[in-house]
Amino acid sequence: MPTNRFQFSDDFVLNNGNVGINSATPQEKLDVVGVVKGQDLKVVGVSSFTIYEGFLSNIQNVTENINLEAGNGISGSLSGETVVGTGLTLTGIGSAISGQGYIDSLKVYNTFTVPVGGTLDRPASVRKGMLFYNRDFATIEFWDGNVWRQVDNTTQRGRGVFGGGFVAPVYVYTTEFVNITSTGNAQNFGTLTAINYRYGACSSSIRGLFGGGANYPSTVVTNTIEYITIASEGNSIDFGDLSASGARTASYACSSSTRGVFGGGYGPSPFPATNVIDYVQISTLGNALDFGDLITAVLNASGSCSSPTRGIWGGGSTPTFISTINAITISSTGNAVKFGDLNIIKGNGSALSSPTRGVFMGGEYSSPGGRINNIDYITISTFGNASYFGDLTANCAYNATASNSIRGVSAGGVAGVGTNVINFITIAATGNAQDFGDLSSVRYGLQGLSDSHGGLGGF
Repeated sequence: MPTNRFQFSDDFVLNNGNVGINSATPQEKLDVVGVVKGQDLKVVGVSSFTIYEGFLSNIQNVTENINLEAGNGISGSLSGETVVGTGLTLTGIGSAISGQGYIDSLKVYNTFTVPVGGTLDRPASVRKGMLFYNRDFATIEFWDGNVWRQVDNTTQRGRGVFGGGFVAPVYVYTTEFVNITSTGNAQNFGTLTAINYRYGACSSSIRGLFGGGANYPSTVVTNTIEYITIASEGNSIDFGDLSASGARTASYACSSSTRGVFGGGYGPSPFPATNVIDYVQISTLGNALDFGDLITAVLNASGSCSSPTRGIWGGGSTPTFISTINAITISSTGNAVKFGDLNIIKGNGSALSSPTRGVFMGGEYSSPGGRINNIDYITISTFGNASYFGDLTANCAYNATASNSIRGVSAGGVAGVGTNVINFITIAATGNAQDFGDLSSVRYGLQGLSDSHGGLGGF
Protein backbone atom coordinates (compact mmCIF):
# COMPACT_ATOMS: atom_id res chain seq x y z
CA MET A 1 0.00 0.00 0.00
CA PRO A 2 1.38 3.47 -0.84
CA THR A 3 2.15 5.53 2.25
CA ASN A 4 2.75 9.10 3.25
CA ARG A 5 5.76 9.60 5.53
CA PHE A 6 6.90 12.58 7.62
CA GLN A 7 8.01 15.54 5.46
CA PHE A 8 6.71 13.87 2.31
CA SER A 9 3.38 15.71 2.31
CA ASP A 10 2.49 19.38 2.34
CA ASP A 11 -0.17 18.56 4.99
CA PHE A 12 2.14 16.67 7.35
CA VAL A 13 5.20 18.56 8.72
CA LEU A 14 8.00 17.61 11.09
CA ASN A 15 9.75 20.71 12.46
CA ASN A 16 12.35 20.53 15.26
CA GLY A 17 10.75 17.43 16.74
CA ASN A 18 7.22 18.83 16.58
CA VAL A 19 4.56 17.31 14.33
CA GLY A 20 2.14 19.58 12.53
CA ILE A 21 -1.03 18.68 10.65
CA ASN A 22 -2.13 21.61 8.48
CA SER A 23 0.45 23.67 10.40
CA ALA A 24 3.78 24.64 8.80
CA THR A 25 5.23 25.74 12.16
CA PRO A 26 3.97 23.34 14.86
CA GLN A 27 4.31 24.77 18.38
CA GLU A 28 3.79 21.51 20.31
CA LYS A 29 4.73 17.86 19.87
CA LEU A 30 1.45 17.46 17.98
CA ASP A 31 -0.15 20.64 16.60
CA VAL A 32 -3.37 20.11 14.64
CA VAL A 33 -5.16 22.93 12.82
CA GLY A 34 -8.71 21.92 11.95
CA VAL A 35 -11.26 19.36 13.07
CA VAL A 36 -9.89 16.37 14.98
CA LYS A 37 -11.96 13.22 15.40
CA GLY A 38 -10.92 10.07 17.22
CA GLN A 39 -12.03 6.49 16.65
CA ASP A 40 -10.74 3.36 18.38
CA LEU A 41 -7.76 5.14 19.91
CA LYS A 42 -6.17 2.94 22.56
CA VAL A 43 -4.41 4.87 25.32
CA VAL A 44 -2.17 2.86 27.64
CA GLY A 45 -0.96 4.17 30.98
CA VAL A 46 -3.18 7.25 31.24
CA SER A 47 -4.96 7.26 34.61
CA SER A 48 -6.28 10.80 34.78
CA PHE A 49 -6.79 13.95 32.74
CA THR A 50 -4.54 16.65 34.14
CA ILE A 51 -7.05 19.36 33.19
CA TYR A 52 -10.62 18.41 33.99
CA GLU A 53 -12.89 21.41 34.26
CA GLY A 54 -15.10 20.62 31.30
CA PHE A 55 -12.02 19.85 29.13
CA LEU A 56 -11.78 23.59 28.52
CA SER A 57 -8.11 23.62 27.57
CA ASN A 58 -7.24 23.02 23.93
CA ILE A 59 -3.88 21.54 25.00
CA GLN A 60 -3.71 18.29 26.96
CA ASN A 61 -0.42 17.38 28.61
CA VAL A 62 0.09 13.64 29.01
CA THR A 63 3.07 12.72 31.16
CA GLU A 64 3.10 8.99 30.36
CA ASN A 65 3.89 7.15 27.13
CA ILE A 66 1.20 6.65 24.51
CA ASN A 67 1.38 3.51 22.38
CA LEU A 68 -0.45 3.38 19.05
CA GLU A 69 -0.99 -0.27 18.14
CA ALA A 70 -1.12 -1.57 14.58
CA GLY A 71 -4.52 -1.65 12.91
CA ASN A 72 -7.02 0.61 11.23
CA GLY A 73 -4.49 1.67 8.61
CA ILE A 74 -1.96 3.02 11.15
CA SER A 75 1.27 1.11 11.74
CA GLY A 76 4.79 1.61 13.00
CA SER A 77 7.64 1.33 10.51
CA LEU A 78 11.03 -0.26 11.10
CA SER A 79 12.60 3.21 11.17
CA GLY A 80 10.30 4.31 14.00
CA GLU A 81 8.10 6.49 11.82
CA THR A 82 4.32 6.43 12.09
CA VAL A 83 2.95 5.29 8.76
CA VAL A 84 -0.52 6.38 7.66
CA GLY A 85 -2.21 4.66 4.73
CA THR A 86 -3.15 6.61 1.62
CA GLY A 87 -6.55 8.24 1.93
CA LEU A 88 -6.51 7.95 5.73
CA THR A 89 -6.20 10.69 8.33
CA LEU A 90 -4.34 10.41 11.62
CA THR A 91 -6.95 11.36 14.20
CA GLY A 92 -6.99 12.00 17.93
CA ILE A 93 -9.48 12.64 20.71
CA GLY A 94 -12.09 15.33 20.35
CA SER A 95 -12.73 18.11 17.86
CA ALA A 96 -11.72 21.74 18.41
CA ILE A 97 -14.62 24.17 18.09
CA SER A 98 -13.93 27.71 19.32
CA GLY A 99 -11.38 26.38 21.76
CA GLN A 100 -13.80 23.88 23.37
CA GLY A 101 -13.07 20.17 23.23
CA TYR A 102 -15.97 17.79 22.62
CA ILE A 103 -15.73 14.04 23.10
CA ASP A 104 -18.39 11.97 21.37
CA SER A 105 -17.00 8.67 22.57
CA LEU A 106 -14.07 7.89 24.85
CA LYS A 107 -12.91 4.38 25.69
CA VAL A 108 -10.17 4.17 28.30
CA TYR A 109 -8.39 0.88 28.89
CA ASN A 110 -7.37 -0.24 32.40
CA THR A 111 -8.26 2.83 34.52
CA PHE A 112 -9.69 6.32 34.37
CA THR A 113 -9.64 8.49 37.50
CA VAL A 114 -11.99 11.47 37.81
CA PRO A 115 -10.89 14.55 39.79
CA VAL A 116 -10.61 13.80 43.50
CA GLY A 117 -11.03 16.00 46.59
CA GLY A 118 -13.22 16.96 49.53
CA THR A 119 -16.45 18.92 49.45
CA LEU A 120 -14.56 22.21 49.60
CA ASP A 121 -12.37 21.15 46.66
CA ARG A 122 -15.20 20.83 44.16
CA PRO A 123 -14.40 22.75 40.95
CA ALA A 124 -15.62 26.34 41.00
CA SER A 125 -16.11 26.40 37.22
CA VAL A 126 -18.50 23.57 36.39
CA ARG A 127 -20.39 22.30 33.39
CA LYS A 128 -23.38 19.98 33.32
CA GLY A 129 -22.25 16.37 33.46
CA MET A 130 -18.88 16.98 35.15
CA LEU A 131 -17.74 14.12 37.43
CA PHE A 132 -15.98 14.45 40.78
CA TYR A 133 -14.99 11.92 43.45
CA ASN A 134 -15.80 13.30 46.89
CA ARG A 135 -13.50 11.89 49.58
CA ASP A 136 -15.79 13.21 52.34
CA PHE A 137 -18.63 10.91 51.29
CA ALA A 138 -16.69 8.20 49.39
CA THR A 139 -18.91 8.65 46.36
CA ILE A 140 -18.72 9.82 42.75
CA GLU A 141 -20.79 12.95 42.09
CA PHE A 142 -21.93 14.73 38.95
CA TRP A 143 -23.05 18.31 38.35
CA ASP A 144 -26.62 18.23 37.02
CA GLY A 145 -26.64 21.92 36.13
CA ASN A 146 -27.96 22.98 39.55
CA VAL A 147 -26.42 20.85 42.31
CA TRP A 148 -23.88 18.07 42.85
CA ARG A 149 -25.70 14.72 42.80
CA GLN A 150 -24.44 11.31 43.92
CA VAL A 151 -23.92 8.72 41.21
CA ASP A 152 -24.32 5.80 43.62
CA ASN A 153 -28.00 6.35 44.30
CA THR A 154 -28.45 2.58 44.66
CA THR A 155 -27.90 3.20 48.38
CA GLN A 156 -31.09 5.26 48.45
CA ARG A 157 -34.06 2.91 48.62
CA GLY A 158 -36.88 5.42 48.62
CA ARG A 159 -38.04 4.41 52.10
CA GLY A 160 -40.01 6.80 54.32
CA VAL A 161 -40.23 6.20 58.08
CA PHE A 162 -42.80 7.77 60.44
CA GLY A 163 -42.31 7.75 64.21
CA GLY A 164 -44.16 8.71 67.39
CA GLY A 165 -47.44 10.56 67.60
CA PHE A 166 -50.44 10.97 69.84
CA VAL A 167 -54.13 10.16 69.93
CA ALA A 168 -55.56 11.23 73.30
CA PRO A 169 -54.97 9.76 75.76
CA VAL A 170 -52.45 7.45 74.05
CA TYR A 171 -48.90 8.42 73.06
CA VAL A 172 -47.48 6.26 70.25
CA TYR A 173 -43.87 5.09 70.25
CA THR A 174 -43.95 2.76 67.25
CA THR A 175 -42.35 3.50 63.87
CA GLU A 176 -43.74 2.53 60.46
CA PHE A 177 -42.39 2.69 56.92
CA VAL A 178 -43.60 3.01 53.34
CA ASN A 179 -41.99 2.63 49.94
CA ILE A 180 -42.31 6.17 48.57
CA THR A 181 -42.04 5.09 44.92
CA SER A 182 -45.19 2.94 45.18
CA THR A 183 -48.49 3.24 47.02
CA GLY A 184 -49.89 1.15 49.85
CA ASN A 185 -50.34 0.94 53.60
CA ALA A 186 -47.50 1.50 56.06
CA GLN A 187 -45.76 -1.47 57.67
CA ASN A 188 -44.25 -1.90 61.11
CA PHE A 189 -40.61 -0.78 61.44
CA GLY A 190 -39.91 -0.96 65.20
CA THR A 191 -40.19 1.13 68.35
CA LEU A 192 -38.57 4.29 69.68
CA THR A 193 -36.67 4.28 73.00
CA ALA A 194 -39.16 6.65 74.64
CA ILE A 195 -42.87 7.29 74.24
CA ASN A 196 -42.52 10.78 72.78
CA TYR A 197 -44.34 12.88 70.24
CA ARG A 198 -43.58 16.00 68.18
CA TYR A 199 -39.93 15.15 67.58
CA GLY A 200 -37.57 16.79 65.16
CA ALA A 201 -36.62 14.22 62.49
CA CYS A 202 -33.83 14.19 59.89
CA SER A 203 -31.74 11.64 58.01
CA SER A 204 -28.88 10.70 55.75
CA SER A 205 -29.27 7.95 53.15
CA ILE A 206 -28.35 5.43 55.85
CA ARG A 207 -29.40 6.68 59.27
CA GLY A 208 -32.53 8.43 60.58
CA LEU A 209 -32.62 10.63 63.71
CA PHE A 210 -35.49 11.61 66.04
CA GLY A 211 -34.60 14.38 68.49
CA GLY A 212 -36.39 16.08 71.37
CA GLY A 213 -40.12 15.71 71.86
CA ALA A 214 -42.51 15.53 74.78
CA ASN A 215 -42.32 12.42 76.95
CA TYR A 216 -45.36 10.43 78.04
CA PRO A 217 -47.01 10.41 80.56
CA SER A 218 -45.57 13.52 82.22
CA THR A 219 -45.30 15.55 78.97
CA VAL A 220 -41.80 16.54 80.09
CA VAL A 221 -39.78 17.99 77.22
CA THR A 222 -36.66 15.96 76.43
CA ASN A 223 -33.32 16.58 74.71
CA THR A 224 -32.74 12.93 73.78
CA ILE A 225 -31.68 12.03 70.21
CA GLU A 226 -32.17 8.45 69.00
CA TYR A 227 -31.40 6.83 65.67
CA ILE A 228 -32.46 4.04 63.34
CA THR A 229 -30.82 2.35 60.36
CA ILE A 230 -33.33 3.08 57.61
CA ALA A 231 -32.62 0.07 55.38
CA SER A 232 -33.34 -2.45 58.16
CA GLU A 233 -36.33 -2.62 60.48
CA GLY A 234 -35.67 -2.51 64.22
CA ASN A 235 -35.85 -0.45 67.39
CA SER A 236 -34.11 2.90 67.79
CA ILE A 237 -30.80 3.35 69.66
CA ASP A 238 -29.55 6.25 71.77
CA PHE A 239 -27.53 8.75 69.68
CA GLY A 240 -26.83 11.59 72.12
CA ASP A 241 -28.53 14.77 73.29
CA LEU A 242 -29.54 18.12 71.92
CA SER A 243 -27.51 21.02 73.34
CA ALA A 244 -28.02 22.18 76.93
CA SER A 245 -30.34 24.91 75.71
CA GLY A 246 -31.96 22.65 73.15
CA ALA A 247 -34.38 20.46 75.14
CA ARG A 248 -37.63 21.04 73.30
CA THR A 249 -40.63 19.68 71.50
CA ALA A 250 -42.35 20.86 68.32
CA SER A 251 -38.85 21.27 66.87
CA TYR A 252 -38.31 20.69 63.17
CA ALA A 253 -35.14 19.36 61.55
CA CYS A 254 -33.45 19.25 58.15
CA SER A 255 -30.30 17.61 56.86
CA SER A 256 -27.69 17.09 54.20
CA SER A 257 -25.90 13.79 53.56
CA THR A 258 -23.74 14.32 56.64
CA ARG A 259 -25.25 16.90 58.97
CA GLY A 260 -28.59 17.07 60.79
CA VAL A 261 -29.88 20.44 62.03
CA PHE A 262 -32.66 20.96 64.63
CA GLY A 263 -34.32 24.38 64.95
CA GLY A 264 -37.03 26.09 66.95
CA GLY A 265 -39.72 24.49 69.09
CA TYR A 266 -40.54 25.15 72.71
CA GLY A 267 -38.64 24.26 75.83
CA PRO A 268 -39.42 22.99 79.33
CA SER A 269 -42.19 24.46 81.50
CA PRO A 270 -43.44 27.16 81.17
CA PHE A 271 -42.77 26.15 77.55
CA PRO A 272 -41.22 29.28 76.07
CA ALA A 273 -40.59 29.33 72.32
CA THR A 274 -36.94 29.04 71.31
CA ASN A 275 -34.83 30.20 68.38
CA VAL A 276 -32.00 27.74 69.09
CA ILE A 277 -30.47 25.81 66.16
CA ASP A 278 -28.41 22.69 66.98
CA TYR A 279 -26.52 20.35 64.67
CA VAL A 280 -25.01 16.85 64.70
CA GLN A 281 -22.86 14.77 62.37
CA ILE A 282 -25.32 12.01 61.45
CA SER A 283 -22.69 9.29 60.99
CA THR A 284 -21.08 9.95 64.41
CA LEU A 285 -22.81 9.33 67.73
CA GLY A 286 -22.63 12.25 70.16
CA ASN A 287 -24.29 15.37 71.49
CA ALA A 288 -25.46 18.26 69.35
CA LEU A 289 -23.51 21.50 69.04
CA ASP A 290 -24.78 25.06 68.77
CA PHE A 291 -25.31 26.17 65.16
CA GLY A 292 -26.87 29.61 65.59
CA ASP A 293 -30.35 31.08 65.92
CA LEU A 294 -33.51 31.39 63.88
CA ILE A 295 -34.68 34.93 63.05
CA THR A 296 -37.24 34.80 65.87
CA ALA A 297 -38.18 32.33 68.60
CA VAL A 298 -40.47 29.93 66.74
CA LEU A 299 -42.65 27.11 68.01
CA ASN A 300 -45.12 24.96 66.10
CA ALA A 301 -43.40 25.59 62.78
CA SER A 302 -45.05 24.65 59.51
CA GLY A 303 -42.23 22.32 58.58
CA SER A 304 -38.59 22.16 57.54
CA CYS A 305 -36.83 20.81 54.46
CA SER A 306 -33.53 21.10 52.62
CA SER A 307 -31.54 21.03 49.43
CA PRO A 308 -27.96 19.68 49.53
CA THR A 309 -26.75 23.13 50.59
CA ARG A 310 -29.61 24.99 52.25
CA GLY A 311 -31.90 24.29 55.22
CA ILE A 312 -35.39 25.83 55.40
CA TRP A 313 -37.98 26.43 58.16
CA GLY A 314 -41.36 27.84 57.15
CA GLY A 315 -44.06 29.58 59.19
CA GLY A 316 -44.89 28.72 62.79
CA SER A 317 -45.97 30.76 65.79
CA THR A 318 -44.23 33.22 68.10
CA PRO A 319 -46.88 32.52 69.64
CA THR A 320 -49.05 34.24 66.97
CA PHE A 321 -48.84 32.50 63.61
CA ILE A 322 -46.36 33.83 61.05
CA SER A 323 -45.47 33.24 57.41
CA THR A 324 -41.69 33.87 57.66
CA ILE A 325 -39.36 31.40 55.95
CA ASN A 326 -35.92 30.98 57.60
CA ALA A 327 -32.87 29.77 55.67
CA ILE A 328 -29.39 28.53 56.62
CA THR A 329 -26.36 27.10 54.82
CA ILE A 330 -26.14 23.60 56.29
CA SER A 331 -22.39 23.09 55.88
CA SER A 332 -21.55 26.22 57.90
CA THR A 333 -22.76 27.63 61.21
CA GLY A 334 -24.46 30.96 61.90
CA ASN A 335 -27.81 32.62 62.29
CA ALA A 336 -30.67 32.09 59.86
CA VAL A 337 -31.64 34.74 57.33
CA LYS A 338 -35.04 35.53 55.86
CA PHE A 339 -35.81 33.59 52.68
CA GLY A 340 -39.29 34.96 52.03
CA ASP A 341 -42.83 34.19 53.19
CA LEU A 342 -45.29 31.33 52.85
CA ASN A 343 -48.39 32.16 50.83
CA ILE A 344 -50.51 31.67 53.99
CA ILE A 345 -49.77 32.55 57.62
CA LYS A 346 -49.73 29.15 59.32
CA GLY A 347 -48.05 26.70 61.67
CA ASN A 348 -48.29 23.05 62.78
CA GLY A 349 -47.89 21.66 59.29
CA SER A 350 -44.99 19.78 57.72
CA ALA A 351 -42.61 20.08 54.79
CA LEU A 352 -40.63 17.96 52.32
CA SER A 353 -38.32 18.55 49.37
CA SER A 354 -36.50 17.43 46.27
CA PRO A 355 -32.99 18.86 45.71
CA THR A 356 -34.55 21.93 44.09
CA ARG A 357 -38.08 22.41 45.46
CA GLY A 358 -39.45 22.67 49.01
CA VAL A 359 -43.13 21.91 49.64
CA PHE A 360 -45.17 22.85 52.76
CA MET A 361 -48.21 20.66 53.41
CA GLY A 362 -51.19 21.48 55.60
CA GLY A 363 -51.15 23.25 58.97
CA GLU A 364 -53.44 25.68 60.76
CA TYR A 365 -53.82 29.44 60.66
CA SER A 366 -55.47 30.05 64.04
CA SER A 367 -55.40 28.39 67.42
CA PRO A 368 -57.24 26.28 68.30
CA GLY A 369 -58.58 24.84 65.04
CA GLY A 370 -58.46 26.55 61.68
CA ARG A 371 -56.82 23.55 60.00
CA ILE A 372 -56.18 23.88 56.29
CA ASN A 373 -55.41 21.65 53.30
CA ASN A 374 -53.19 24.21 51.58
CA ILE A 375 -49.94 23.13 49.88
CA ASP A 376 -47.40 25.77 48.83
CA TYR A 377 -43.85 25.53 47.45
CA ILE A 378 -40.57 27.37 46.98
CA THR A 379 -37.52 27.00 44.75
CA ILE A 380 -34.86 26.45 47.41
CA SER A 381 -31.95 27.95 45.47
CA THR A 382 -33.83 31.23 44.91
CA PHE A 383 -34.88 33.54 47.73
CA GLY A 384 -38.50 34.62 47.47
CA ASN A 385 -42.07 33.96 48.55
CA ALA A 386 -43.88 30.65 48.28
CA SER A 387 -46.42 29.90 45.58
CA TYR A 388 -49.63 27.88 45.66
CA PHE A 389 -49.13 24.20 44.79
CA GLY A 390 -52.50 22.53 45.42
CA ASP A 391 -54.48 20.92 48.25
CA LEU A 392 -54.34 17.85 50.48
CA THR A 393 -57.33 15.50 50.30
CA ALA A 394 -58.58 16.99 53.61
CA ASN A 395 -57.78 19.78 56.04
CA CYS A 396 -54.88 18.58 58.14
CA ALA A 397 -52.34 19.75 60.75
CA TYR A 398 -49.72 17.99 62.93
CA ASN A 399 -48.95 15.68 59.98
CA ALA A 400 -45.63 14.05 59.04
CA THR A 401 -43.88 14.08 55.67
CA ALA A 402 -41.19 12.16 53.77
CA SER A 403 -39.91 12.30 50.20
CA ASN A 404 -37.56 11.10 47.53
CA SER A 405 -36.43 13.38 44.70
CA ILE A 406 -39.66 12.79 42.77
CA ARG A 407 -42.52 12.13 45.18
CA GLY A 408 -43.59 13.48 48.57
CA VAL A 409 -45.96 11.87 51.07
CA SER A 410 -47.91 13.31 54.01
CA ALA A 411 -49.06 10.92 56.76
CA GLY A 412 -51.46 11.21 59.68
CA GLY A 413 -52.43 14.45 61.37
CA VAL A 414 -55.63 15.90 62.75
CA ALA A 415 -58.60 17.80 61.36
CA GLY A 416 -61.01 17.82 64.27
CA VAL A 417 -60.22 14.15 64.81
CA GLY A 418 -57.00 12.27 64.11
CA THR A 419 -56.42 10.52 60.79
CA ASN A 420 -54.32 7.65 59.47
CA VAL A 421 -54.55 8.77 55.82
CA ILE A 422 -51.38 9.05 53.69
CA ASN A 423 -51.43 11.47 50.72
CA PHE A 424 -48.83 11.87 47.96
CA ILE A 425 -47.78 14.50 45.42
CA THR A 426 -45.35 14.71 42.51
CA ILE A 427 -42.90 17.39 43.69
CA ALA A 428 -41.87 18.78 40.28
CA ALA A 429 -45.49 19.31 39.25
CA THR A 430 -48.29 21.25 40.90
CA GLY A 431 -51.74 19.93 41.71
CA ASN A 432 -53.81 18.32 44.42
CA ALA A 433 -52.58 15.41 46.53
CA GLN A 434 -53.83 11.86 45.93
CA ASP A 435 -54.49 8.93 48.26
CA PHE A 436 -51.39 6.79 48.94
CA GLY A 437 -52.62 4.41 51.66
CA ASP A 438 -52.97 4.38 55.44
CA LEU A 439 -50.91 4.25 58.62
CA SER A 440 -51.67 1.27 60.87
CA SER A 441 -53.40 3.56 63.36
CA VAL A 442 -54.76 7.08 63.71
CA ARG A 443 -52.12 9.49 65.05
CA TYR A 444 -50.93 13.08 64.93
CA GLY A 445 -47.84 14.91 66.15
CA LEU A 446 -45.68 12.26 64.48
CA GLN A 447 -42.59 13.01 62.39
CA GLY A 448 -41.19 11.56 59.17
CA LEU A 449 -37.84 11.05 57.44
CA SER A 450 -36.46 9.19 54.42
CA ASP A 451 -33.29 7.81 52.86
CA SER A 452 -33.66 9.85 49.65
CA HIS A 453 -34.93 13.34 50.47
CA GLY A 454 -33.89 16.57 48.76
CA GLY A 455 -30.92 17.24 51.02
CA LEU A 456 -29.06 14.11 49.91
CA GLY A 457 -27.45 15.50 46.77
CA GLY A 458 -23.87 14.77 47.77
CA PHE A 459 -23.22 17.28 50.51
